[in-house]
Formats: sequence, C-alpha cells, structure tokens
Amino acid sequence: MKTMLFGSLLVLAALSGCSRDESEVGPAQRAGKALDDAGAKVSRQVDQQLQKADRATAEAREKIKDAAQDAKGGLKRATEEVGKKVEDAGEKIQKAAD
Repeated sequence: MKTMLFGSLLVLAALSGCSRDESEVGPAQRAGKALDDAGAKVSRQVDQQLQKADRATAEAREKIKDAAQDAKGGLKRATEEVGKKVEDAGEKIQKAAD
C-alpha cells in the first residue's frame, strides 16, 4: 500500500512538472532560452554574411576572368602590331639595301 501511494505521488509529481506554463519557468531556464535564441540569431547572421561573401567572391572571379580575357586580347593585338612594324622595317631595310 505504501509503495502504491509513493508510486502515485511520484507520477503526480512528474506530471505536474511537465505541464508548467512559460510564466512558471525559472530564471535559469529563461536565461538558457535567451542564450539559445541569441545563438540561433548569430548563426543566421553569420550564414547570411557567408552567403554575401560567396556571392562577392564569385563576382570577383568573373571580373578577373573577364579582365584576363581582355588582357589576352590586348596582348594579341599588340603582338600583331609589333609584328607588322617589324615587317615594315624589314621591307624598308631591304629596299634601302637594293
């Protein structure tokens, strides 16, 4: 009988702890929740900043790629121009030698 009564009291005590309102939450639990919420907020903000950095990096890579293509095209044009000048100079030298 005592065991049954004691068991019933334990069950009632356990159930009463499960049905607490937010208003009955203790200061440590409120502080823990505040820390959890703050951690989640910081995590979201860090993720957003990382996404911004990833986008900026991708844009920078694209600009560098475009600049490299432009430089390559400019180098090719300059090489062709130097080649023409050398050809012209060679022809002038040849004509002068004749």
